[in-house]
Amino acid sequence: MNIIKTTESLRDFCKTAQNKSFICIDTEFMRESTFYSELCLIQIASDEDEAIIDPLADGIDLAPFSALLTHPNITKVMHAARQDMEIFYSLCGKVPAPIFDTQIGAMALGYGDSVGYMALVKGRLGLNLDKGARFTDWSRRPLSDKQLSYALADVTHLRDLYPAMIDELAERGRLSWIEEETLPQMREDLYTFDNEAAWERLRVRNPRPENMAVLKAAAAWREEQAKRRNIPRRRVLKDDALYDIAQNKPRNTEALARLRGVPKGFANSKSIGGLIEGINYALDNTKDYAPFIPKPKNMPPHLGPTVEMLRTLLRLCTEYEDIAPRLVANNSDIEQIAAFGEDADVAALSGWRREVFGDKALALLAGKIALRLDGRKVKAETLS
Repeated sequence: MNIIKTTESLRDFCKTAQNKSFICIDTEFMRESTFYSELCLIQIASDEDEAIIDPLADGIDLAPFSALLTHPNITKVMHAARQDMEIFYSLCGKVPAPIFDTQIGAMALGYGDSVGYMALVKGRLGLNLDKGARFTDWSRRPLSDKQLSYALADVTHLRDLYPAMIDELAERGRLSWIEEETLPQMREDLYTFDNEAAWERLRVRNPRPENMAVLKAAAAWREEQAKRRNIPRRRVLKDDALYDIAQNKPRNTEALARLRGVPKGFANSKSIGGLIEGINYALDNTKDYAPFIPKPKNMPPHLGPTVEMLRTLLRLCTEYEDIAPRLVANNSDIEQIAAFGEDADVAALSGWRREVFGDKALALLAGKIALRLDGRKVKAETLS
């Protein structure tokens, strides 16, 4: 097993890998007690070689690996890439590209919504993976051979999955689907943790401008504190406390201390002045500071049966074609189509999704398609 612990050996491996058309990558990290993920292992495989990179090794410089991640002619193959992308963005200062996410590819080949790596390996390669080392503390050294073998398997099997998946997707004309579905993961704002955008992670309970302004200010303060101290957001202040602050709008520490959602003694912390200052700024500048929350459209009554028929049609359009339904439309999309038809602002009514489902959904609403049972099989029948 090739364990890379020096910059020189990493440079040699990456020099060979940079001539490959694709590399498979996975990471092991720890985040239970920190804001930022602590990168503990990097697993990498090309079509001919594989290695484990130890980012915690003394003196190792990951620059050669970063260059590989951002090489424009090498596809980076990952499974459920979002968390790895966050780590790599922090490492490289940019989003790695191009990428192929096998979880998204699997959805386009009928393996269900958000299929796990174990299930995909079992389904396509017929292998049962040993996940006994799943809960390893990857920051501890030394790691056992069993732990390292477990980690490496996450890319060696990925290497076996990728070529056949690409061929099948190309044969079915679905490669463009994967590219379209991957684009949202390439947005840098997903990985920058902008303080002023932290409120977007929270549920909007009261959309009034004053509430939203205070929620935005409180969430921004918490984000800054969590990053500065490198601790989870919940360790600074729980979400329920932010909602309580937004609802009650305390302008001073005494009012803050009286809130039920705020922990006892919290108002006496050294950094609390920044929170109070942010709240007061938000309240004094609500018009300019509060985020815009569009008013939801009024939904027509008695949509339930229509929604259920559209869900059945979606299953019909996807299940028999080996496509995960959620790749085409989610529950909100279905409800919007049921309520507003052609005027629904949803992805299911554009591009390839419209071809697969959207046009049929509109035809169903117009009474031009009927659903019927043929034995035990549901069929969509075009009406004359």
